Amino acid sequence: MSAIRDATTAGELDIAVPETVTIERPRSKEHGDYASNVALQMAKAARRPPREVAEILATRLRTVPGIQGVDVAGPGFLNFRLAASAQGELARRIVESGERYGHGDAQAGLRVNLEFVSANPTGPIHIGGARWAAVGDALGRLFEACGADVTREYYFNDAGRQIDAFAESVFAAAHGEEAPQDGYVGAYVSEIAAEVVQRAPGVLDKSREEQLEIFRREGIELMFAAIKRSLADFGTHFDVYVNERDLHVRGELDQALERLRAEDHVYTRDGAIWLRTTDFGDDKDRVLVKSDAATTYFLADAAYYLDKQLRGFELCLYMLGADHHGYIGRLRALAACFGDDPDRTIEVLIGQMVNLSSGGQPVRMSKRAGTVITLDDLVDAVGVDAARYALCRASVDQTLEIDLDLWARRTQDNPVFYVQYAHARIASLLRNSAEMGIERGLAEAFQPGLLAHDRESDLLGALGEFPRVVAQAAELREPHRVARYLEGLAGTYHRFYDDCRVLPLGDEPVTELTRARLWLCEATRVVLAGGLGLLGVSAPERM
Repeated sequence: MSAIRDATTAGELDIAVPETVTIERPRSKEHGDYASNVALQMAKAARRPPREVAEILATRLRTVPGIQGVDVAGPGFLNFRLAASAQGELARRIVESGERYGHGDAQAGLRVNLEFVSANPTGPIHIGGARWAAVGDALGRLFEACGADVTREYYFNDAGRQIDAFAESVFAAAHGEEAPQDGYVGAYVSEIAAEVVQRAPGVLDKSREEQLEIFRREGIELMFAAIKRSLADFGTHFDVYVNERDLHVRGELDQALERLRAEDHVYTRDGAIWLRTTDFGDDKDRVLVKSDAATTYFLADAAYYLDKQLRGFELCLYMLGADHHGYIGRLRALAACFGDDPDRTIEVLIGQMVNLSSGGQPVRMSKRAGTVITLDDLVDAVGVDAARYALCRASVDQTLEIDLDLWARRTQDNPVFYVQYAHARIASLLRNSAEMGIERGLAEAFQPGLLAHDRESDLLGALGEFPRVVAQAAELREPHRVARYLEGLAGTYHRFYDDCRVLPLGDEPVTELTRARLWLCEATRVVLAGGLGLLGVSAPERM
């Protein structure tokens, strides 16, 4: 950036200095340590050929301390080679930054309401909800790493027909009867029924209506507790829990309706009250209040969005399942009806299905839940770390295939084991170093120029990519970028370790190169631990 600024000041380029410049790590080492297409981007505004712009910048960049060489390639790409001392300085910066390395301020000040999982309190969290439990939590961590103020929120839809069906199912189980046709089955229903009977002695002696109310109230409370317990055991925690029923009780549906009336987007037809969402791109207008005066789920959605708006959130991010594509248009239209810009205030992520297999065969049934595989089933099969990593490792817009046998293995073909093993390998090396009385020394004594081996350069280059990966993963809402980066970093470290001896053998002396490589190893450990932490996965020191 300074080279562009200096060139414009000197009159060599007649162009406004861009706010950002893209610098990337080239795939081929022959193209240098870093590359930029900034000259191609600036050429039109500068009214000069791209290569000419690139040569002007290259001339100035060649005088910058720490840059060993700059080449102009192709139509105008800039390829940089850093001096070993400049590149090696990164190890010191990472170690001194600690867990803050890779964090930034790209989203500083942004208040985000991140709503995810939000499973109905009628059964355990199924495998699709488990995907959001991992991805949503990781996304919250990424937002915070980029400076945003994040509130993690869980919306309990505890009103409506599905709750009635749940209460009737628990009631039937308590009486040894079959569940109603649209009811819920599985061992968990019988377990809840037995617990309600224990908590409310004499419940079975009451009238049917009184029993249903008790089974509804107590059953939902028990289901809430089970869901929260599963999430907590999975390492996913929420700041706020919102119950739909509370929105009704507090009169917030009426408030939302009046606000929409005031915005002049409400009309009456056939005895029902409608919201004119087609004015804002929805495929059809939405009913808020039915002709029998019953409110709709959509009015509850409106009240919930207004509640978030009044709490001061600038971005409301909804993470929904594969069967909720229709919600994108209606939620965006809803924001517009409230006078907001949906491009700024609403974002909907749709997650695709998760399929499990074991022994080459699909796994579809749960012992407790009956018809669905649950979060607890997955954790029981592979553990929390492997489950979280597996669920975060692919883009959410892709159907995810999880081989339980693979993710349960403690071998390097298991991606999470591969990354964790790299961290544990470094931790072991550092323990061995301490036992040998070898310290990496003070920062002032660190000699970064000694890290000149190709494998050291590769590792430093990979470490330098971490801040960009974190920022991009947050911006694009793609935590899987962090997982894939960590796997690449682990492989780069293993290659370094195989080719570059860190600790001396036998009577070999301890040199400054030894200490420099200890700095590099510690820097790698910091980044591996930081990346795993962003995914909610542990960084073990022994495996």
